[in-house]
This record gives sequence, C-alpha cells and structure tokens, in this order.
Amino acid sequence: MDLSAINPVLLVASLMVAATPLLLAAIGELVVEKAGVLNLGVEGMMITGAICGFAISVETGSPWLGFIAAAIGGAILSLLFVLMTQVALANQVASGLALTLFGLGLSALMGQSYVGIKPPAMGRLDLPVLSDLPVVGPILFSHDPILYLGIGLTGAVWWVLKYSRAGLILRAVGENHDAAHALGYKVIRIRVLAILFGGACAGLGGAYISLIRVPQWTEGMTAGVGWIALALVVFASWKPWRALLGAYLFGGVTVVQLNLQAAGVAIPVEYLAMSPYLITILVLVILSADKSGAPAALGRSFHASH
Repeated sequence: MDLSAINPVLLVASLMVAATPLLLAAIGELVVEKAGVLNLGVEGMMITGAICGFAISVETGSPWLGFIAAAIGGAILSLLFVLMTQVALANQVASGLALTLFGLGLSALMGQSYVGIKPPAMGRLDLPVLSDLPVVGPILFSHDPILYLGIGLTGAVWWVLKYSRAGLILRAVGENHDAAHALGYKVIRIRVLAILFGGACAGLGGAYISLIRVPQWTEGMTAGVGWIALALVVFASWKPWRALLGAYLFGGVTVVQLNLQAAGVAIPVEYLAMSPYLITILVLVILSADKSGAPAALGRSFHASH
C-alpha cells in the first residue's frame, strides 16, 4: 500500500471531472421535479446521450457537434416520457423505469460498431496566467469547457428558479397544478418543456462520460450514474447549489475509491467499487424523513379536464 502515490492536486481536479456528468443530469432532473414530474428515466437518457454524442463526434470529428447531438438525443428520448405521462397519463414511475430499460437497449444496439474506437479529443480551456498558477491552476483553470458549462448551468437554473417569472410559474405548477391551471398557465406545456430540458441535460451528462471522462464506448458505461443523479436531487433538497456540492461529494467518493485501488489499499476491490452506491443509499435513508423541499404535486398527473 502506497498512499504517497496519490497526488492531492490531481485528485481534486479529477473529482471535478467525475462530478460533471452527475451535476448535468441532476440539474436537469431538478428542473423536471420542480415542475411536479418524477422522471426515473435519467439513466436511459444519459446512456442514449452517451452513444449519440460518441457516434456524431467520431463521424464528424467534432466533439462540440457530439455534445449537441447528445443533448438532442436525450431530449428526443424524453419525448417518449412526455407521450406516456403527459398525453396518455401513464404512471410516472413505471414510465421512467421503462424509459431507462429502453435507453439501455437502444444504446447497446446503436453502439455495436463503435466499440474500440477512440473519439476526437476536446481541448482544455487553458487560461493564460491563471492555468499556470501552482495548485489552483490545475484544479480550477485547466478543464474542458463542458465542466464550466455545468457550473454555469447550475447558476443559471438557481437564478431562474429564484428570481425570474418563468421560475415562479414552474414552481407554481410543481406545487399545485390545479391552481396554476386556474390562473391560466399551460400546465402541460410547462411540464413538457421541463422534461425536454431534463432530457437534454441528461444527454449532455452521458456524452461527458463517453467523450471526456472515459473517452470510449462500452455498453452500459453510465453504470448507475443516472440513479445517483436522481438521489442527488433529493440529497440537495431540490436546491441547485446543494446539487453542485452533492455532485462534488459523490464525485469525490468515486475518485477516492479509484485512487485507493491504484494505491493497493488492503480492501477488496469490490467493496471499494460499491462505496459510491452504498453512500448514496445511506444519504437517502438519512434524508428520507425530510421532504421539506419536495414540490407538493411531485409525481401526480394533471388532467386538463379539471
């Protein structure tokens, strides 16, 4: 066992990278749940985004086009959820689970010819002077643009929910859709837009895994990140900045367990690999009693005939 092999600067920098797909997916799902919809299909949308982004990136040679395709792919898959829950008024939990299973199967089919291919690399956003600072430079100023987009998106969602009229309407729909409908707001339209936004964010998170974090395509490579993102929304009490902190916490657990494996810590590898999921379960159990931040109409269908 050689713990001196773990570089703390690299550890924190890689923690931010590991947290980004979680953060993107969680912020999208947070907006969906704020609108009163529970979409358990995050994992399916992420893996679809991962293969859409990977395929387009490889075919065009542009990671940027890959990320755009991933967002579109995730949003298109979320349209299935819209049809099931907002049009056919199917159960949201069952529909979300079906979406995940469908996404996993579809991505496996689409990705067959992309196994073993390396995607084009996305450049880092090296900022002159700032990137060269000792310790702080590599941690904060030497990452890919999508990592900063995730942090920026968190800030934007926080501002919209807290200070804008659109955020107020979204929260009103999530709290009491009948009252929002009585005031003349288009409940279904607002929820559809929120679901599409959530799908696009999940798609981006998936592509981040296949194009930047682990630049390759393997079947089922999201490996439960979508489920942790769902737990993260609850952990964050539906608050964007807490979602950011939570993503870094879970990302940190993932990175630390990988580093401990590399350092040869005398704990079976399987136990270390389980640790992020065990901590997710533990956090959910602790927080399950506190539903103070949950939108009141979460998971309830809206009948336009009301």
